[in-house]
Amino acid sequence: MLGTFVNVGAILLGTLIGSLLKHGIPEKVQKIIMQAIGLCVVVIGITSAIKTQNTLLFIFSLAIGGAIGKLIGIENGLEKIGMKLQNRFSKGESTVAEGFVTATLIFCVGAMAILGSLESGLNKNHELLYIKAVLDGLTSMVLASTLGFGVGFSALAVLIYQGLITLGATWVSPFLTQEVMREVSAVGGVLIFGIGINLLDIKKIHVGDMLTAVLIPPIYLIIKSLF
Repeated sequence: MLGTFVNVGAILLGTLIGSLLKHGIPEKVQKIIMQAIGLCVVVIGITSAIKTQNTLLFIFSLAIGGAIGKLIGIENGLEKIGMKLQNRFSKGESTVAEGFVTATLIFCVGAMAILGSLESGLNKNHELLYIKAVLDGLTSMVLASTLGFGVGFSALAVLIYQGLITLGATWVSPFLTQEVMREVSAVGGVLIFGIGINLLDIKKIHVGDMLTAVLIPPIYLIIKSLF
């Protein structure tokens, strides 16, 4: 769990620095910073998505996963948590909910969170999570400089998400073959791309509802391997 704790600490530190900087950054500068982050997130997403070698699985994962997520109401759930935090810790117009949801999706979607947590749990190798901690710390600082301290609440989501993977690494690792991780990473890349679209204010993509899409490739490939 050490790697996850470091990751969480980096997010909190980055949020603190970014929140302090927020008041000294002109609105027009905050806007261009958000556009820059959005473009970077889009590129990262594309880079991961193009690695897929199973296009049909890729498409069905997003379609089926998105439908399941919408029926479950994942994004509404995240937004409700964000609004509760906003009502509890802020008054008037605020971006606490937006900061929480945006940061949670960025920090939890992607292969690095899964692979890093598995390495941490199986081999006590925290290097990948240390690298992620640096990236997340810098990202949280920039996000907090525009969206405020709500970004910091995403640290709890990271702690639960990566912590559960780390603790359960021994049980799930036999099923996570190179093919499974490649397709999970590809689907995650599309979700990251969607986050970038949201940050750029091009169109509202319900990325939260698509989170279950990352479960489809491992389920399909595991069942396939049994027959």
